[in-house]
Amino acid sequence: MGRKLESDRILFGTVVVLVAFGLVMVFSASAVTAAERYGSSYHFLLRQGVWAAVGIACMVAMMSFDYRQLRNPRIIFPALALQLVLLVTVFLMPSRHDTHRWFYSGPFSFQPSELAKLLLVIFFAYFLDQRKGAVNDFRHTLLPLGLVVGLAVLLILKEPDLGTSLAIVLIAAAMLFAAGLDLRYFAVTGVAVVPMFYLAVVHATYRLNRLIAFLHPGEDPLGKGFQVLQSLIAVGSGGILGVGLMEGRQKLFFLPEPQTDFIYAVISEEMGFIGAVMVMALFAVILWRGMRAATFCGDGFGKLLAVGLTVLLVGQALVNVSVVVGLLPTKGIPLPFISYGGTSLLINLIAVGILLNISQQASGGVAS
Repeated sequence: MGRKLESDRILFGTVVVLVAFGLVMVFSASAVTAAERYGSSYHFLLRQGVWAAVGIACMVAMMSFDYRQLRNPRIIFPALALQLVLLVTVFLMPSRHDTHRWFYSGPFSFQPSELAKLLLVIFFAYFLDQRKGAVNDFRHTLLPLGLVVGLAVLLILKEPDLGTSLAIVLIAAAMLFAAGLDLRYFAVTGVAVVPMFYLAVVHATYRLNRLIAFLHPGEDPLGKGFQVLQSLIAVGSGGILGVGLMEGRQKLFFLPEPQTDFIYAVISEEMGFIGAVMVMALFAVILWRGMRAATFCGDGFGKLLAVGLTVLLVGQALVNVSVVVGLLPTKGIPLPFISYGGTSLLINLIAVGILLNISQQASGGVAS
């Protein structure tokens, strides 16, 4: 008699709590802005609620979908082709805020670079599993992987979106490390990336301004350093217990778009140090359960997929929080499950659904 498959209740519950908390904080962070811009305090909340409902339904569906079917080349390569088509055709859309990041249809939008992150994780897991024992083969392993991820990164950089590009590189590096890549390749790549990163920054004025603001925010407190300083003020104003839900002040037109990239600053101000730490503790649980699923998984594809998905979720959270507290320059990476943004929420919930299925299939059981 086969072993009964059980869901990882801890991981499932943690993600549901984060999504529910995110809806509350999106409303708190955006109510005043939404009322002024759109005439309804619930504008952002209702949109995020629709995406949350769709995302949770997809997460539950993916829990019942055997992740091992994802390593089928007839699924992976058409998906990669679709990803590239979307990343190219998004440039045909009208620009907003001088970027070409979204497809628009009525009140909804879709960001193809978010889908690219998930598809690249699946492709990397498949390809590295196929090349097990030969991960250090430059010609047959590293070069093909580099071409695939490099093309995606270049297109996303062109949008422009440096934050998502760096996130993809981080995920790829983590999966290569998990697959056993020799450390000398990381050293060589690191040296090669430095001048590329330098050129990407100095040839884009807004990126250079962000870097200057990160290094010297006090030199231009009403200009380049305004966003960073307002975020730090919000974090510091919360104290231990916070000023109370809906009572934050920095979201009142001091923090630009507080419901998106800087929502953690709103959490820190309104919920205090305790609330901010609790959010990070929930992401620590995702890290624990994700790596536990990878450890107990019985096949190489599942192990690498679990590692990639976990880094996808937790890595973005660490970068977002680091930006908010002034440890990194502004990147434009949302806080998973909490920041406003339908595409990000949907893709992250699908990723969790796949991770939950890996935990179900894992030998030894990880649901406890």
